[in-house]
Amino acid sequence: MNKQMPAIFSQWRAPDALSGGYPPVSKGRIRVVAIGNFDGAHLGHRAVAMAAHALGRELAGQNHGTEVLALTFDPHPRRFFQPDRPHFRLVSEARRGEALRRIGFDGVVILPFDAALAELAPDTFIGEILLKRLQAAGVVVGEDFHFGKGRAGTPALLKAEGERHGLAVRFVPPFRDRDGIVVASSAIRKALAEGRVEDANRMLGYAYSVSGPVLHGEKRGRELGYRTANMRLDPATGLAHGIYAVRVRLDDGRLVPGVASFGRRPHFDNGAPLLETHLFDFESDLYGREIEVIFESYLRGEAKFDSLDALIAQMDADSAEAKKRLATLPKA
Repeated sequence: MNKQMPAIFSQWRAPDALSGGYPPVSKGRIRVVAIGNFDGAHLGHRAVAMAAHALGRELAGQNHGTEVLALTFDPHPRRFFQPDRPHFRLVSEARRGEALRRIGFDGVVILPFDAALAELAPDTFIGEILLKRLQAAGVVVGEDFHFGKGRAGTPALLKAEGERHGLAVRFVPPFRDRDGIVVASSAIRKALAEGRVEDANRMLGYAYSVSGPVLHGEKRGRELGYRTANMRLDPATGLAHGIYAVRVRLDDGRLVPGVASFGRRPHFDNGAPLLETHLFDFESDLYGREIEVIFESYLRGEAKFDSLDALIAQMDADSAEAKKRLATLPKA
């Protein structure tokens, strides 16, 4: 009988690609490695994890369990090759492990994407990293996967080298949603940048969110009757500026509905982007506490008003609309 013992999720960061100390294969298991950036841990990535588990079961037979690892990179290769171009990450480094565990991986190995890795020949990547250090029995990648110096490692080369070394290789086609649209991290970033939160959440398979400590602000919200919890996001965040219906997960696990503004506050100072979240029917002090803001729906873009009274009237309308939309959406 195939031993499908649950693995304890682990996250391992390599000092460099060719150093020793890679995590050993768990006793009694066959290891399959899925390679990718996996930013967002979306439905397409879940399909890759499922394919890796299926390959593991094929290889394990009746006498072994399986161990499926995600092999990913930090920084994102695009950031390495284009350091001056902002890169909008869907999931922060701190939350990457939990996101990958949630879609089915048993662990993650993070390689630093540096000049040495960028110059690595494809056959060296296969022989030294996949076979020698990770001891992979199988590897799963997307159909368009390229790797190694100058992206010379093609799917055909990986398949041929796999056959030569006894490494099982599986290619996963692009995952399409119910409307036939290919689910990809780039498509999700585009949807969020355009305010299409529901579209992004459908592709993710969960609601997009950000986490961080609550900071002291200008205290304008309480003067207007809308006290807010303020957060600074990564400057590369490409989320559309505007007003959102949100839910907030507190550090004690409670989930509180609210309305949030992300942007430059054109009515006041047009300053650096700030996330300001008003929690409905909530009065406790959140300064310094870690919260998660979960984006459910985009209400409107930022605007400058003729008066404070006009602004407050719009905030009242936004709150009413946020409550209406949240009432129709399932909780994250």
